Amino acid sequence: MTRPACLNGSASRTGTDGDSLMGGLLTVVAGTAVLAILLILVFIGGNALDALVDIGPLEFVFGTEWDPADGVYGALPVITGTVLVTAGAMAIALPLGIGCAIFISEVASPRQRNLLKPVCEVFAGIPSVVYGFFGLLVLVPFLRETFPDQLLYGSSWLAGSILLGIMALPTVISVSEDAIHAVPSSYREASLAMGASRWETTVRVVVPAALSGISAAAILGVGRAIGETMAVMMVTGNSPMIPEPLWNIFSLVTTITGTIASEMPEIVVGDLHYSSLFLLALVLMGMVLSVNLVARTIVRRAGCTAPRTHGALSGPLFRRLEGMGMVRALSEHRGTVCRVVGSALLFTAVMMFGSLVTGPVVSAFAGSVLVLVANAYSSLGRGLGSNRVQSLAHGSLALVMGLVILMLVVILGHILVNGLPALSSGFLTGDVADGGRSGGIFPAIVGTLQLIAGTVVIALPLGIASGVYLAEYSGDNTATRTIREAIDILNGTPSIVFGLFGFSFLVVTADLGYSMVAGWITLSVMVLPVVIRTTEEALGTVPRELREASRAMGATKWQTTYRVVLPAAMGGVMTGSILALGRAAGETAPIMFTAAVAFSTHMADSIMDPVMALPYHLYYLATEVPGSTEMQYGTACVLLLIVLSMFLVASAIRYRTNKKIRW
Repeated sequence: MTRPACLNGSASRTGTDGDSLMGGLLTVVAGTAVLAILLILVFIGGNALDALVDIGPLEFVFGTEWDPADGVYGALPVITGTVLVTAGAMAIALPLGIGCAIFISEVASPRQRNLLKPVCEVFAGIPSVVYGFFGLLVLVPFLRETFPDQLLYGSSWLAGSILLGIMALPTVISVSEDAIHAVPSSYREASLAMGASRWETTVRVVVPAALSGISAAAILGVGRAIGETMAVMMVTGNSPMIPEPLWNIFSLVTTITGTIASEMPEIVVGDLHYSSLFLLALVLMGMVLSVNLVARTIVRRAGCTAPRTHGALSGPLFRRLEGMGMVRALSEHRGTVCRVVGSALLFTAVMMFGSLVTGPVVSAFAGSVLVLVANAYSSLGRGLGSNRVQSLAHGSLALVMGLVILMLVVILGHILVNGLPALSSGFLTGDVADGGRSGGIFPAIVGTLQLIAGTVVIALPLGIASGVYLAEYSGDNTATRTIREAIDILNGTPSIVFGLFGFSFLVVTADLGYSMVAGWITLSVMVLPVVIRTTEEALGTVPRELREASRAMGATKWQTTYRVVLPAAMGGVMTGSILALGRAAGETAPIMFTAAVAFSTHMADSIMDPVMALPYHLYYLATEVPGSTEMQYGTACVLLLIVLSMFLVASAIRYRTNKKIRW
């Protein structure tokens, strides 16, 4: 029997009303990202206002002395240390990361690619405090023994750069490899058809075509290094000084994040020192936001503008140079110009850093020899056949790939080899004893799991709902653009800033004190953009035909989303959520200001009590408790196993989901 038209109209209106209601509700939920970034700006900026007024922006930024004991707050040494450590990290991460990306995309077989890329991404799963612990116990002593005349303690700008360079590798490798792999196969086929070798195709066609993505990877790596806290704080010495000379890589330095983390626990809330640290956080946010903005601009413009003959040069000066034939001459002799400039840079770098360990004559000789060797190597390459050059290049990339894998094996192997023997039933189920030198870490394990559980309850519903809104309900309007911008800003905000926000807003203003709930909220805000982005991307992979088929059968938009689209994308949603929670489990900076205590004789009785947590407990043992080496390795091992287990579960879910996908 045909249903009356009035009933059909009533059902249609009911479905439409329900869709409108859910759309409005999801819009409100997605707005939490905007609210979060507004609250962060208000509380960070509000607490920084006193320092900004009393000290002055120019005196604060360009002041050359940072001495809170005497009330002197010149941030230039701190900012300089941040820039120098980041620059050193990029000098390590970029050549290794881009080399690995080229190897994975262009040299490795598909089977090797599917293995190598996840292995490299394991670097991102190692908590920063574990990196810092490894640096403190292995890297710093190694550097001290290698350079005994230059390093008294081992902590240095060099140590911080090496550690940050390793930590930035997964970002550089992953983004660069995606950019290189995304170059259309037709480019490669056309080049090979014209007689070029695979290596010539890679160097002259593929890499230039992917240059925008590689540039974005480099800039994102810079943002990753600038915002790192625990690892750099544990190995740089935390000394607010400008190196003399400026390129003295053996000098003690400090960074913005390290200064905030080391000084925040000892200050009086509301005084000038307190406000100055918030002003430092504001400077840090500005630096990271600028870096991420540049990266996003490069990504958005990639492929949108056709390459022009003379790049970005324009104006009267360019036309005058062009008229004089200088541009044409430079273009014709580009190889010679590059060799001259590269030789000058290499000679200068060797002279500068060689002067730190030897005299100027020896440094100049070493620089000259390296320049000659480099040019001879280049000439030899031109003299060899294309097949030999390709074999040499591919072999070099394989060595770079092997070096990166070796780094991962050394870090993980050292922690596991020394940590696994410390694991016992008493260690895993006992309480802390003798100030951390003996006993167990059961309260820290339980506290870490409690923080993860609370973050699940808060972050996952908000993040998944926001991702559903962006993927299924949003349009190209002001509200959606605002939400996306807020998510991007949150995603690039350093973890130490979340810790300061949680302390000022939750602990002090909301009077929650150091408590589990304060840690839950802080960690939830931190991982929210990751959950949102992964949910949106997972929903975006579901074919539109499934939605159309569901709607054609009479389902409303919300019913289609809830019963068809979301279940189809659940593998990707779960993968992103687990990775976000893995990050939360290994973070130290956000919880050290909001929820964690070094020792506790009992488990938390309520959500208003503070908790022990493995990351903060490891940091405290490594920096404050001498004679606790076995406890340190055991704690690091347990933390690493928890986080890597979550990473492996996420990888297994992603693998099974990809196998089941039939569209």
